[in-house]
Amino acid sequence: MNRCFLPVLRALLALRTPAIAWGLTALLCASASAQAVLRTPPIPASAQPGLLQITQPPQALLNGQPVQLAPGARIRGRDNLLLLSASLVGQQLPVRYRLDSLGLLHEVWVLSDAEIQAIPPR
Repeated sequence: MNRCFLPVLRALLALRTPAIAWGLTALLCASASAQAVLRTPPIPASAQPGLLQITQPPQALLNGQPVQLAPGARIRGRDNLLLLSASLVGQQLPVRYRLDSLGLLHEVWVLSDAEIQAIPPR
């Protein structure tokens, strides 16, 4: 909960009916958690768009071509949290990616619908 809600929370708890106070507090918390998640740091401009399918970790298909995940590869989900490659087996995911110096898949960002729309057409 953000600190900006503390004065509001105190005022609500001062009400005589606790059920109303807790109900209003729940509404405040729900509206705060429904805000869009911004990626920090943002996806680098050098990351290329593609379609990723993990077949059997560390093997994957990137734009239909076989590729291998680098040791220590980072896959970030739509909420910018790290994902395990084994949990993505068989899914086709729109991504932005970067390869390492050996051509292995090193960094992957799974794209949200808004981020997909922001990719310029080729």
